[in-house]
Amino acid sequence: MSASVARVPTGSASRYLQQLAKHWAHKMTVVFDTESATIDFPNGSRLEMRGDSETLDVVLTVPEDGNVARMRGVVEEHLNRFAFREAPLTFDWR
Repeated sequence: MSASVARVPTGSASRYLQQLAKHWAHKMTVVFDTESATIDFPNGSRLEMRGDSETLDVVLTVPEDGNVARMRGVVEEHLNRFAFREAPLTFDWR
């Protein structure tokens, strides 16, 4: 498994993580509340998010045979869609 971590500056972390969780809940296994969310993708990847008043912390785990860059792009694209007022968000993937 390959893990990518990003700290995304935003004052709306709770709103964005809840919107993304609800958006994907009909396709994937999703568990969320106002401060955190876990989304399990069909390809074996997992997205974990935790938000506070200043940042959205994102941990993306992708299986060894998965496309890390593609999965990062999917996460960024969807979060930026919900954050259209302040997009593009800054993802400092590590």
